[in-house]
Amino acid sequence: MGKKQFKAESKRLLDLMINSIYTNKEIFLREIISNASDAIDKLCYLSLTDENVGLSRSDYKIDIAVNKDKRTITVSDNGIGMSMEEAENNLGVIAKSGSYKFKGEMKENETEPEDISIIGQFGVGFYSAFMVADEVTVITRRYGSDEAVKWQSKGADGYTVTPCEKETVGTDVIMHIKPDTEEEIYGSYLETWKLKALVKKYSDYVRWPIKMDIEHQERFETGEKDEEGNPKYEYKMVSENQTVNSMIPIWQRSKNEVTDDDCIQFYKEKNRDRKDPCALVRINAEGAVSYKAMLFVPGEENENAFTGDNKGGITLYSNNVMIMEHCDKLVHEYFEFVKGVVDSPDLSLNISREILQHDRQLQIIGQNIEKRIKNELLKLMKEDRPKYEEFFKNFGLHLKCGVCDEYGRYKDFLKDLLIFYTSEDKMVTLKEYTDNMPESQKVIYYASADSLKHAISLPQCDEVRSRGYEILYLTMPLDEMVLQAIREQDGKLFCNVVTDDLGFDTEEDKKAAEEKNIENRELLDFVKNAVGDELKSVTLSRKLTRMPCCLTTEGGITLEMEKYFRNGPSEEMRKIRANRVLELNPEHKAFAVLKDAAENDKEKAEKLSKVLYALAELMAGIEIEDPAEFTDMVSELF
Repeated sequence: MGKKQFKAESKRLLDLMINSIYTNKEIFLREIISNASDAIDKLCYLSLTDENVGLSRSDYKIDIAVNKDKRTITVSDNGIGMSMEEAENNLGVIAKSGSYKFKGEMKENETEPEDISIIGQFGVGFYSAFMVADEVTVITRRYGSDEAVKWQSKGADGYTVTPCEKETVGTDVIMHIKPDTEEEIYGSYLETWKLKALVKKYSDYVRWPIKMDIEHQERFETGEKDEEGNPKYEYKMVSENQTVNSMIPIWQRSKNEVTDDDCIQFYKEKNRDRKDPCALVRINAEGAVSYKAMLFVPGEENENAFTGDNKGGITLYSNNVMIMEHCDKLVHEYFEFVKGVVDSPDLSLNISREILQHDRQLQIIGQNIEKRIKNELLKLMKEDRPKYEEFFKNFGLHLKCGVCDEYGRYKDFLKDLLIFYTSEDKMVTLKEYTDNMPESQKVIYYASADSLKHAISLPQCDEVRSRGYEILYLTMPLDEMVLQAIREQDGKLFCNVVTDDLGFDTEEDKKAAEEKNIENRELLDFVKNAVGDELKSVTLSRKLTRMPCCLTTEGGITLEMEKYFRNGPSEEMRKIRANRVLELNPEHKAFAVLKDAAENDKEKAEKLSKVLYALAELMAGIEIEDPAEFTDMVSELF
């Protein structure tokens, strides 16, 4: 069969592997061993339902063999193997984890491949072999097939795939190591001690035995005796096939055996993450349902969060046998950012995965680990507030969506984890807010806008702050729905400073304000007619102190909710609008000018009405419909 060419993306990556001066080439062994382990996992899983596999768990292994004369390293497994089609489709494919970031960096650094430090940190799969090898040969035979396949390549110039002979099922990856150079002693990878060290460093937690021939000195009697009659000995180098990895999964070890730093290193290697997790949860539960878990809250948000490409990060095992790589039924979506492993001997392997997802034991485990995750986050909030605030910036949206999900079913469980701004540099929980409320304050005040700065600058906040009361500043449209779902905190209801009665006016104040509205009804109706159908009504404000006007709403839909619905998935949702109310400050000089114009210059009064409405829109963070018309009207008023 003739030589085939790699796809453009694959060829580019191979060029980087072959020509890059990147120094962390040693990760190639980790990647090849990981592939071998995955192949064994697949065959072992298949053996649960296929008795013809004929292998027990103790039969599976990964062999590493070195031939210094031929300068080859061979990694062999007795896993599921590959067919010819699979060999063509799978070999040389960029590892999915991190591939998007890798391609992005590759595009930005088109002429500087040595700067692409993502290699070895997010996983580069099979291609990594070409960092140390000038030729790679793969001989593989798939389970259930009598035919074997030989895949061979010297790099970016292409590859060949041909039939061959192989007695057993599995895969051999034969890497011909590059000649030494002044910059790199590739021959060091042919040393047994070096390979053993790499296995311990990167692959010690692989569940299958990784075997190598290890040489060591042994003492033998020569059959002769010295002058004192003692036997003489000589030392010889002998080779012994040994298992060089521990095989005990890190999550199965006690805290005395494995430190938190070891767990963090395990997380970073497994998830190809350069950043430490912000929280670690280790569980060893015994009782009605026994299980062990090692869970991590990442240090930053996944780039594919809230897309179809993002799967649950918890892997489910039973007695060290992987049942589900991404078990999204263990925790609810509000904790879907959590990564790690859960291993329980109490889960049945004789039922389908669909049934397993609804298994009672699984539900109990899920409820318990969610409580532990919450407690760990509360502990982080208490002991390291800046770190928790960073966590909330990354994952707070998950928690907020969880509060709103299923009509607020999980609000009581999640609300203690929510924090909100009360100033530019201070965030508080709802409990902290109510604990700090003065006795005179009866409600929890909040203001909602599209940014913190905008929320703080809303004119409706002035009177609340002037009384010494704190305000929760909401910076996402979803936040209002979160507070609506929670409804109250410690018996205190929420009050929207933009739309709700602030509770400061006496009955006499309200009566006087109503009389003033009646007195100016003709003017208010004039303004509404001048602006048009966009306005539900116009009224005099009891909240404004320094601004001439503001925009509020009537009914359950606020302006921030309207912005949220405008980005909704359906046309019907995108049409939802708030009932807008223009409030005018009767104490501001602009009102006096408007009133005088309405009596003496109707055309000017109409323009003033539209200008005031546009100003109210701008203060509410709403883009005015016709900026040019607005500019003309303002210019004509000078």
